Amino acid sequence: MNMFVDQIKIEVHAGKGGDGMVAFRREKYVPNGGPAGGDGGRGGSIILKVDEGLRTLMDFRYHRIFKAKNGGNGMSKQMTGPSAEDTIIAVPQGTTVRDLDTGEIIGDLVEKDQELVVANGGRGGRGNIHFASAKNPAPEIAENGEPGEDHYLELELKMLADVGLIGFPSVGKSTLLSVVTGAKPKIAAYEFTTLTPNLGMVMLPDGRDFAMADMPGLIEGASKGVGLGLKFLRHIERTRVLLHLVDMSSEDPHQAIERYRQINKELANYDPELLKRPQIIVATKMDLPNSADNLVAFKADLAADKTLEKQPEIFPISAVTHQGVQQLMQLTADLLDKTPAFDSESHDKELVAEYRAAAPDKKDEADFTITKDEDGTWVLGGEKLIRLFKMTDLTHEESQLRFARQLRHMGVDDALRAKGVQDGDLVRIEKFVFEFIQ
Repeated sequence: MNMFVDQIKIEVHAGKGGDGMVAFRREKYVPNGGPAGGDGGRGGSIILKVDEGLRTLMDFRYHRIFKAKNGGNGMSKQMTGPSAEDTIIAVPQGTTVRDLDTGEIIGDLVEKDQELVVANGGRGGRGNIHFASAKNPAPEIAENGEPGEDHYLELELKMLADVGLIGFPSVGKSTLLSVVTGAKPKIAAYEFTTLTPNLGMVMLPDGRDFAMADMPGLIEGASKGVGLGLKFLRHIERTRVLLHLVDMSSEDPHQAIERYRQINKELANYDPELLKRPQIIVATKMDLPNSADNLVAFKADLAADKTLEKQPEIFPISAVTHQGVQQLMQLTADLLDKTPAFDSESHDKELVAEYRAAAPDKKDEADFTITKDEDGTWVLGGEKLIRLFKMTDLTHEESQLRFARQLRHMGVDDALRAKGVQDGDLVRIEKFVFEFIQ
């Protein structure tokens, strides 16, 4: 799913080694002093290092060429030149590095503080002290330093969004995204909507940045998994702040509150945890004629809602005229700073514990099996999977989603893909048949 990949190309040039020196001893009382030229120092290498504080490859947008320093030249009196410091470049966790000339992946930077040398500095040249021989006791020979390595690399980071945009289609999510991030979503007034999320990077003048995604199609039915890939769950689960966009330009002054409630209901069906995320209500299209009056009505409707524990913050903007947009991004970044990361695996862990207890002696069995019927239906089996299946109440969509999440964590989706499942193929577990949707 290419959307979520942040890719950047950089050039790295390691330093060259210092040149060796031709020099002779010139001391008093030492006739024809021998060679005394020292070696050059090593050039600086270029090293990528994981920095847990980074979430994005944003910094590389402005700085793409990295050069390490050269080693110092050798000196007289057999002194070696100083070696250059290595250049260390911080990258976010999860960065994959590919050499663009060979196409090979050189490394994956995943562990905290992990380092990867991407260009080696050249070694220093040897000074004339190394070239003396019986035949030539006073050589005028020295080597130059070896050049440092040059590489053309692509860094790739699979991005997950910190901030999610939710709301009905055509409330202005794509417009806002394109204004603040430079993402280029296809913008149109559809009632059905982007099924692949658009993701963009927001860069604030104060140097903070975050990833923001348009959470697609959370409209009637989307939470039932219609057209909404299960992959997408991860993006929503990872999101720490939700911007709930509500279109204020309708003819009907109460449409805004109804739609606001409808989306929150969808979220609750989808995963009740999501309602605990901080939400900022963003009143959009404030440049249109009815908007100001509708906003007043919306605020009154919200204030009258006794079910809300605390009144959410409401922030009016017009993405088209850019009014309020920069302040909204500042506010979002402030809220992100205060909001901890959510553990997207948490729902699945508790479940797994229960099953393990049930069958301690079945360690060596595969969690699931995949076969194919003669009519082309994929069949899932295996003790753990069937047990999960039997423990799932398929009449409720929430438990269906939970089951889908468990399958994904067991690796069923990936295994099906590896076997060549196509979108729309039928998959069967016992008597239950469903369609595979990417």
